[in-house]
Amino acid sequence: MTAGTDTRTPAPGTEGNPIPLDPFVSDLDAESAALRAAGPLARVVLPGSVPVWAVTHHAEAKKLLTDPRLVKDINVWGAWQRGEIAPDWPLIGLANPPRSMLTVDGADHRRLRTLVAQALTVRRVERMRERVTELTEGLLDQVAAAPGGTVDLKALFAYPLPMYVIADLMGLAEERLPRLKELFEKFFSTQTPPEEVVATLTELAGIMTETVAHKRENPGDDLTSALIQASEDGDRLTDEEIVATLQLMVAAGHETTISLIVNAVVNLSLHPEQRELVLSGGADWSAVVEETLRYATPTSHVLVRFATEDVPVGDRVLPAGEALIVSYAAIGRDERAHGPSAGVFDITRESAHRHISFGHGPHVCPGAALSRLEAGVALPALYARFPKLDLAVPADELRNKPVVTQNDLYELPVTLG
Repeated sequence: MTAGTDTRTPAPGTEGNPIPLDPFVSDLDAESAALRAAGPLARVVLPGSVPVWAVTHHAEAKKLLTDPRLVKDINVWGAWQRGEIAPDWPLIGLANPPRSMLTVDGADHRRLRTLVAQALTVRRVERMRERVTELTEGLLDQVAAAPGGTVDLKALFAYPLPMYVIADLMGLAEERLPRLKELFEKFFSTQTPPEEVVATLTELAGIMTETVAHKRENPGDDLTSALIQASEDGDRLTDEEIVATLQLMVAAGHETTISLIVNAVVNLSLHPEQRELVLSGGADWSAVVEETLRYATPTSHVLVRFATEDVPVGDRVLPAGEALIVSYAAIGRDERAHGPSAGVFDITRESAHRHISFGHGPHVCPGAALSRLEAGVALPALYARFPKLDLAVPADELRNKPVVTQNDLYELPVTLG
């Protein structure tokens, strides 16, 4: 050995020893623990061999999510400028989505957020409660009528509910839903073949564009029509901005709610004492929703923000021109925010309301209120109908979907009791 040579392996999560994110999501809990252990800022590799940085602790994530030095403009990303990111990279639709309030900053973001807020009002979301209740009861009738003692609760209930709600909210034709399901699965998946990536993005935009055109000619009491009509001082959303907003809302209001319902059922089954507590009235269903959002957050990692200058994070620095992802699965169990029991599912936890699973700051998820409303209706109705509902297979046999951005399962086999 040469004198003075350091043969030690660099610490995990550093530039010299990045943590690869598993494209098959075989053990999200272990991966998240490794990210937290690496420190608040960890070097990771996304599927497709794309190196980025991840913020993994609660306090640092809140700071970075409101830091003006972190922007959504992909042209700030050095790797993009150098041509190192292929246009058919499977995650390109998340790193460089169409122009919407999710993808711009500053005055542009305030303008889009203001116009969208005129359309997506609290009153409009709350008016959906009656429809969500009606859809929930109808789907539970179908679950009860399913033959055999075991059903796939995701396929029969957790998936169709938010899709029907989104269709109603946006005025989308229901016959579009099966194809939208296929397209969004491709959109989020790291397994989509490169030759299908651009085609998937194009077809998604085409469906939304047709919807906007139809609603311009045939306006109704729906979000698409409201987005078309929204204005401030004569300013209106362009068709491109409306299309991007609809795509954002389908993704945010659909995928998030599916995962929230699925993960709540799984964790109530794994913690029967918690299930009995809420069924007996000892805890509120809103506590189940919030603790599920913290403990088993629907969104594992969110892509991507870009540093316009060097940004200190803990004892490390996010370099200018680098990309940052927000690792919500790691952040949700940060002991610094939720105490030494952060790794325990506990619906009586006082800190659950402090989670940031829907984001934080100006880019907080626009579908958060709708997702909470749906889960807040669906879960108590499900357990009122089937109070002895339980997993039909051991938890370690449940298969995660290979999507690094979503904490979701292929299926949820349950017995109805």
